[in-house]
Amino acid sequence: MDIKLFVNITSRAWAWPILCQLHVGTPGRQAPLLAATGAGRTAFAQSMEHLIAIGLLERNPGYGHPLRPEFRLTQIGKSAAKLASQINSVSTEIDQDLLRRSWTLPVLASLHTPRYFSEIKQTLSPITDRALSQCLKSMEGQNWVCRRVDEVARPPRSLYAAVKTGEVISQVTASEVIFN
Repeated sequence: MDIKLFVNITSRAWAWPILCQLHVGTPGRQAPLLAATGAGRTAFAQSMEHLIAIGLLERNPGYGHPLRPEFRLTQIGKSAAKLASQINSVSTEIDQDLLRRSWTLPVLASLHTPRYFSEIKQTLSPITDRALSQCLKSMEGQNWVCRRVDEVARPPRSLYAAVKTGEVISQVTASEVIFN
């Protein structure tokens, strides 16, 4: 999966949980998916529209009612859903809030090896300094990322590495995401 697609998918909070639920066999209709993910209706609808727009979901022709359509994964959607399921299998319920944030998964994917702040930013070119800083701080708070200051470098620079659950998720995502 291309890093740009990966970033695009994670830009909606409920996209990964929806993909994960479809991968594990939850029926592709609104009611079962809403119940399984716990999403609010508006955010859920926006995430579904987003997944359709980027080509990961499509209406299942011949199934469902016009007001209650059924959806299915596209070929690209199947590989994304498999990755979502793998990430879900190595995380806990407590981790789900952090995983739904826009930049958590792309940043973890870039941390398959320790990196400086500027290297992470360069890898994820659309990310702002503020968004990256907040993302790294929230993952440090969850103990997914460890920050070490490189005192030898002038000026001193922060080196970030994925640890514990963050490291496991980083390895899962890094094996599937292609950085350009």
